[in-house]
Amino acid sequence: MSEPKQQKRHVSKLWIVVAILFAVLIINQIPTGYYYSQPGEATGLQEIITVEGSSQYEEGEFYLTTILQSRASPFLYAWSYLSPYRILTPEEDLMTEDETDEEYQHRQTESMRQSQDAAKIAAYRAAGATVHIEENGVFVTQFVDGMGAVEELESGDTITAVDDQEIHNFNELTEALQGKEAGEFAELWIEREGDRFQVDVEMRNFPDPDEDEDGIGADPEAVGLGIIFPVNDREVSFDPEVTIEAGAIGGPSAGLMFSLEIYNQLIEDEDITRGMNVAGTGSINEDGQVGRVGGVSQKVVAADRSGIEIFFTPNDEELGERSNYLAALEAANDVNADIDVVPVETLQDAIDYLTE
Repeated sequence: MSEPKQQKRHVSKLWIVVAILFAVLIINQIPTGYYYSQPGEATGLQEIITVEGSSQYEEGEFYLTTILQSRASPFLYAWSYLSPYRILTPEEDLMTEDETDEEYQHRQTESMRQSQDAAKIAAYRAAGATVHIEENGVFVTQFVDGMGAVEELESGDTITAVDDQEIHNFNELTEALQGKEAGEFAELWIEREGDRFQVDVEMRNFPDPDEDEDGIGADPEAVGLGIIFPVNDREVSFDPEVTIEAGAIGGPSAGLMFSLEIYNQLIEDEDITRGMNVAGTGSINEDGQVGRVGGVSQKVVAADRSGIEIFFTPNDEELGERSNYLAALEAANDVNADIDVVPVETLQDAIDYLTE
């Protein structure tokens, strides 16, 4: 065969490979309407959390567990069917209507920030350490379309009073608005970019849940301003100081484990890890109550791969198939994990389990 013919065949094959790769690249950009997630890893907390002046030596370690999540490309969509721990979640189950990727990530980051504050407060209270909280109002983030707030307020506003009644937190805002009916106006004092002024916001019925994909306003009789994901605007100080360097990790699910690591560094006279590798998941509030989270089965798989011995999970067995605890237990049995899955309702439950 002549050399020019061989060269032509090589060129033809090269173009075929290029065309196939280009087609795969184009196909992989097609939106699927899903998010893809899989087990992440267990990350030790000693390097992430520092309590100033603590000399605690931990024989074991506390870990947070993560899942890896991204928009599902067609490749990831197909890849998910190869394992029960590669999960597809419809976008509408994670994001609000018209929410952008940037807004979703910002919400996850803000959720993590609030989780860290709650974890610190719960741990300091449990350890009898000093925490001071100064509440300044309610920080506005997002709105329900068609409600009064979207017409008068902006993301980043802080509500400091309602009808001349000072507002320090979201609970006080809710109480101040109780009894108002659709069509009435709430006189809100707002702080925006250094200015303070008053606006009148109409109270309206929330959207019909049958017409609203997010299910906001499940009670058809409910009225409100139309604010979603509000945040308490406050300043919190601790003695001794504590820092959490969580990097790009988002969401509230590391709250319980943050609290356990902070508590252990605060008490110093006893290492509650007792030489064990302890992981878990669960949100936490300032009172130390542990709440449900997502991706529990995937986090158990991540914990198993990292040699974790104890895995804490929210105690919600009564929810049956929707239970975090039962999902964690099922996953541990499925992958033959040598892990004790321990359900807890509070931070103190976890502390008592480790110390007793």
